[in-house]
Amino acid sequence: MHVSICRSIDRWGTGESGKSTFIKQMRIIHGTGYTDEDKRGFTKLVYQNIYTSMQSMIRATETLKIGYKYEQNKANAMLVKEVDIEKVMSFDQPYVSAIKMLWSDPGIQEAYDRRREYQLSDSTKYYLSDMDRIAEHSYLPTQQDVLRVRIPTTGIIEYPFDLQSIIFRMVDVGGQRSERRKWIHCFENVTSIMFLVALSEYDQVLVESDNENRMEESKALFRTIITYPWFQNSSVILFLNKKDLLEEKITYSHLVDYFPEFDGPQRDAQAAREFILKMFVDLNPDSDKIIYSHFTCATDTENIRFVFAAVKDTILQLNLKEYNLV
Repeated sequence: MHVSICRSIDRWGTGESGKSTFIKQMRIIHGTGYTDEDKRGFTKLVYQNIYTSMQSMIRATETLKIGYKYEQNKANAMLVKEVDIEKVMSFDQPYVSAIKMLWSDPGIQEAYDRRREYQLSDSTKYYLSDMDRIAEHSYLPTQQDVLRVRIPTTGIIEYPFDLQSIIFRMVDVGGQRSERRKWIHCFENVTSIMFLVALSEYDQVLVESDNENRMEESKALFRTIITYPWFQNSSVILFLNKKDLLEEKITYSHLVDYFPEFDGPQRDAQAAREFILKMFVDLNPDSDKIIYSHFTCATDTENIRFVFAAVKDTILQLNLKEYNLV
């Protein structure tokens, strides 16, 4: 029996929805995992993620007209801004001290708090809060460090997994809106579609347009996919990811400010995620097609292990029905 899972997420539309993190989890749970040598290969990527995040916040202080509290951080900002991230291979002085001082500055903290107004990796706080460990010469990325690394997906990348004689072919898709027509027809005869949405993107804007809401773009892409002729017979599994970030964000960023039709209680993560789920399910034009949904945290291995076990059972049952075996 051959089961194909197509994970179709537009990197530019729903940036950092958790596609690649989910694939890493599959490698940890059902693949070879990550040896120390594999983890070592992520070292420079962790460093590059740190520089990318700090450069983004420095640019934000300029755009948002936020000043530094500590005068020396003007020089630190200049130092960090001049780094060519693609050439970063190490993490040494004076850059370590400069980034630590910048991160402790109220100006950078304000820029971090206003991150919904520009593009900033969700892993920023995770890495910058653990600089002493990462700056050690003996540093070896942990499994969680590997999961948190942000590497933009470009093109179409396939990941096959053989689980109890069932072959899952996961397809990780990246690309701008204009590229969708190039890849969407590639998934003819796919058994199941897995679609990831970041619950935390309800108050964020697109990379391509700071006037457009990321979740509205996710909805548009989801609507496109579930109505495409190629996917007419495909089951749809919707992952509402980053539930941990939603729980944190909903306490200060109100859903009703971005989706006025929300009439539930404020600061209530459960009400917020159920509303978001309903928004996506309501896009389904076929009343006979069931949308299977799961709330996830892609950086939590045990959560993904549990959820994917349920997904695997769902897909197996659907295929048994298709072949009249149940």
